[in-house]
Order: sequence, then structure tokens, then C-alpha cells
Amino acid sequence: MADDRTRPPVVTFLSDYGHLDEFVGVCHGVIARRCPNARVIDVTHSIPNHDVRAGAIMLRAALPYLPAGVHLAVVDPGVSAVGSQARRAVAIRTAEQDQLLVGPDNGLLMPAAERLAGAVEAADIGNSPERLEPVSRTFHGRDIFAPVAAALAAGEPLSAVGEPLAVENLRRLGLPSPELIGDALTAHVLRHDTFGNLILDAGEEHLTALGANLGDELTVRHTGGVHTARYAATFAEVAPGELLIYEDAQQMVAIAVNRGSAAERLGVRPDDDLLVRRA
Repeated sequence: MADDRTRPPVVTFLSDYGHLDEFVGVCHGVIARRCPNARVIDVTHSIPNHDVRAGAIMLRAALPYLPAGVHLAVVDPGVSAVGSQARRAVAIRTAEQDQLLVGPDNGLLMPAAERLAGAVEAADIGNSPERLEPVSRTFHGRDIFAPVAAALAAGEPLSAVGEPLAVENLRRLGLPSPELIGDALTAHVLRHDTFGNLILDAGEEHLTALGANLGDELTVRHTGGVHTARYAATFAEVAPGELLIYEDAQQMVAIAVNRGSAAERLGVRPDDDLLVRRA
């Protein structure tokens, strides 16, 4: 195997830019100009528009499977805002694996940083010497975040791309937490994937604490009604059209309809409460 020092640096890239416009390609170009040997991995550019929360959850979920490197994430509805709506542009170093995160300081980066044992160093890169001039009011992905990510991939230290920032001042998201009271587990919908499967904020340990075993029937209560689901290991364990609860690939509890959409069946939205009990 090649020595780590001979491998090209990696920049991963997540955004809500989509693929209909030139935004993603332009950011790739900016990275290539500053760090020509960087390998760019597109995680996704299909984050729902302006949905910082969804971007943060997907970045956190993807991170354990990405190579060490610089992780560029841009979901930035507050770009160029002033006053109480203003946000910083930041670069963050994490405790675990010495990884780097670059993006807006609006909570997008912090769940990922916390998954890597927390932020240990940060820089405000809004006036970085690496930024492109003139800086657009609406495209900081091109003019600030991409060039800084590329400079870090090229070996520039964090201290060279921005001003020191106390990690305690980084913004965090207020994500909900599951709660087990008596015979009921209250979990929350984090998001749904392209298949309509609902990803919850609970883990398999919460179902174990509930006393649920594989094969059991569980009830799922939502404002739209009460649904019965089978606790299963795979989709094939229930008939097409039936509801199941399972542990997904990210080791989170999820709800699905075999060959259907649980999001449509239950009619839920992110942050909605679901009350899960043994039937």
C-alpha cells in the first residue's frame, strides 16, 4: 500500500447547491487551481435548500466512512447577513484523527465535529488571505470556503488561513434526544431518505431498553394516528406494504414500508415526536 505521505490530499464536499447550475463545478475548479493534486469526493449536493439541520445530520452520518482530510460543507442561508442574523465563516480542527471542517458557523459543522471527539482549534476565515477577490455577497462557497479548504489540503496550517477563534464560541444545533419513560419510547424524526424511510434519533439500545426483540410487533403513535410495525432485521421479513422498524446502516432506528414510503404513510416531518411501545 502507498504511504500516507504519497497519497493525494482529500477534500470532501457536501452542499445544497444541486447539479442544475454551475456552482458545484466552479467550486471544484477553485479547489483544483489552489491544490491541483487534491482528490475531491462529492458526498451529496442534494441537501434540501437552506436546510442546515439536514446537512448537519448527513455530514455526521457520512463522516465515519470518509477518508481523513478536509471536509467542506456549505448550506448557508445566512450568507452575507448582518446584525443578529450574521454568521462567521470558519475552519475547525477536530480532536480525533486531526480532521478539518470548513463551512459556515451556523451549526452545520458541529455534529460532525462532536462525532470526532469535538473541536480543539478553530479559525475565523471570513477575511482569509486565501479568499478570492472580490468576494461575492451570495457565493461564499466559491470565494471563501472552497479556496480555504484547498489551501488546508495543500498543507497550510489553520493559523495561516484565518484568525484564531475560541471553540466555545462555535454555534451548535439544538437537536432533540430520545427519551424512555416507563413502557414508552419518545423518539424524533431526524429526516427521511430518498426511499421515504424515516431516520430517528434513537439507537438499537433504546429498543432493547424498551424490552423489544426482533420479530416483536410495536405500535408507533403520531398525531396522524397509531400504526403497527414489525421489529425486523431486514425489509424482506415483512410483506410488501407492511411497516417495519429496523436498525439502519448508520446504526440508527428507522421506520420503513417494505417497497413503499413510511414518510407518506405516517405523514411526519423532521422533529415530529413518535411514541413507540410494544404491542
